[in-house]
Amino acid sequence: MNDCLFCKIIRKEIPSKPVFESGTIIAFPDINPAAEIHLLIIPKKHIGGMKDLTLNDGKMLAEIYQVANKLVSQYNLDDKLYRLVVNGGLAQHVPHIHLHLLGGKLKKTA
Repeated sequence: MNDCLFCKIIRKEIPSKPVFESGTIIAFPDINPAAEIHLLIIPKKHIGGMKDLTLNDGKMLAEIYQVANKLVSQYNLDDKLYRLVVNGGLAQHVPHIHLHLLGGKLKKTA
């Protein structure tokens, strides 16, 4: 999708600092972190949200969670506090399905 923020990042039109990248998945730090560690894990295929998923997306979803598991280990979160979050509806600010990996203390919001 041409105007999707995450698609622009995937196409390298907007700079990011990937911590993981494969042919189908990219992960990078959130620019507005809600925790000490806040990474976004997204498919390179544009999928607007959960309602747009199909059974054919199952392998890609499994890969997203495998990547999350690798990043949990990479950031030494295995035995520490971390969360995996998928937002939907009005809570999903970018209409491109993605997983938030939040590690450590959450930051206070106003």
